[in-house]
Amino acid sequence: MTDSISLPAHHWPALEPGWVWLCGAGPGDPGLLTLHALNALRQADVIVYDALVDERILDWAPEAEKIYAGKRGGKPSAKQRDISLRLVDLARAGRRVLRLKGGDPFVFGRGGEEAQTLVQHGVRVRIIPGISAGIGGLAYAGIPVTHRDVNQSVTFVTGHDQSGETPASLDWAAISRGSQVIVIYMGMKHAAAIAKALLAAGRPGAEPVAVVAGATTPTQQVLETRLDRMAEDIAASRLEPPAIICIGRAALMRQVLDWQGQLAGEPPRDLDPLGRGRPAEQG
Repeated sequence: MTDSISLPAHHWPALEPGWVWLCGAGPGDPGLLTLHALNALRQADVIVYDALVDERILDWAPEAEKIYAGKRGGKPSAKQRDISLRLVDLARAGRRVLRLKGGDPFVFGRGGEEAQTLVQHGVRVRIIPGISAGIGGLAYAGIPVTHRDVNQSVTFVTGHDQSGETPASLDWAAISRGSQVIVIYMGMKHAAAIAKALLAAGRPGAEPVAVVAGATTPTQQVLETRLDRMAEDIAASRLEPPAIICIGRAALMRQVLDWQGQLAGEPPRDLDPLGRGRPAEQG
């Protein structure tokens, strides 16, 4: 990658000294970065980036100082408080700070916490959304999170809370009743507990499930299974996080929309995986 990519003509905002821009880097593929993010990379003096940020993106800011602040489950990680206060210190030193986070900073990314800390300490902020893995990552696997023949709602859930355990505050029965499609972030470690809770809440064991690991990256892998076998199949597959879990009939659409497989020469497995019995253009 190179720093020679030109931005189109536009009134691009200036990253001023003493400001922090919290920016989403998308789910992995550098091409999914927004133009506002690219503009930020061009201006930053220092970039504080997460573990899920593709480091090729950093090549677009060759002059900036790079500070790694990755947090990965089960591995030594910086404390959130230290990261937030480091951003405050960098801004107070007059640096132009870019906080680069995987996905979208406000979707299970602790961006709200960091932004609040900055504002409480008198630091000016700008928020630049990014493509969340729960939408963009599934799209790369050929799975639409909404489809009018499948769902009129989708629920995004985190697979663990601040303690690292499955959130005790989640009402799995209500989630099961209220959402036809459930998208779970960071749920690999607790797949068995999640499946047990959903099955106990009345979710059918045969419900389709797709697990997308390394979404949008060259190492992307997709496991297709069903709810009552989800944990067992994840363990057998040896997939590694980060991964997105999609539970619901929307996962069946991969059989017709696996566009990456089709680019590799594979034919669609089923042109009508939902069993509509009529062409898609007929409502």
